[in-house]
Amino acid sequence: MKKELLLVAAAFFLMSVTAITGVHAFDEKAKTVTISTQESDVTGDGINESIQLKGVPYEDEEGYLKEIYIDISTTDEKQYKIPLESGSKASLKLVDLNQDGVKDLFSNVLTGGSGGITLNYLYTLKDFIKKELLVPEPLEIASTFENGYKAKITISQTGKTYMFDLKDRKKYYKKLGLYYNGRLNEPTELTVNSFQSLKPVKLTTGEMVLKGVQRITGIANADTIAFVESTWKYGDHKWNLNNTSVRTSQK
Repeated sequence: MKKELLLVAAAFFLMSVTAITGVHAFDEKAKTVTISTQESDVTGDGINESIQLKGVPYEDEEGYLKEIYIDISTTDEKQYKIPLESGSKASLKLVDLNQDGVKDLFSNVLTGGSGGITLNYLYTLKDFIKKELLVPEPLEIASTFENGYKAKITISQTGKTYMFDLKDRKKYYKKLGLYYNGRLNEPTELTVNSFQSLKPVKLTTGEMVLKGVQRITGIANADTIAFVESTWKYGDHKWNLNNTSVRTSQK
């Protein structure tokens, strides 16, 4: 009798564990959200693949994804997964950026926070071979505050220098001790941020390039002084600087 009771108890325990495991698996699956779905030929075989951008949000932090990935399904039931960094938002564009005739997978992930930095990813799946392509590095920019409530930046790649008149912030800078009678109390650099955005744009020639925007800030993140824009064209297996421009925060 005891043996029979033990068998019944063991069976009940196994059934309970199986049920709990099934519920847990269902819950985990339900947490995954589909951000976008597209169909396009990203392998070059002439047949569209199904491309989904997915994310797994934090349970206790609404609006933030602890896991983001690209899920690709081919017609012959092959699966490809491209993991990305976590962030608050993500997007995916299918565009031929390396000029090989096949669309690439270009993704942005916004890290969140006041800085608004974007992480960028570029992959190719041509001939069913998953390969990460490098994206352009942000411009190297030297920057300093200058006497007379001014600021100066120099773009290393072009050698061009730009000056900014900051007299409209004189009271603010004086109050914080940055200037005294129009002269700097000590040498101070600006903050050159990474890409605030990096996105594909089409030139008048029809070629696709990447356009990046970097924000230059002063003594605080809210103290925006200028935006530096750069366009990059892919060739000879690397990104080449195509053009740069600078605009002030007043515009």
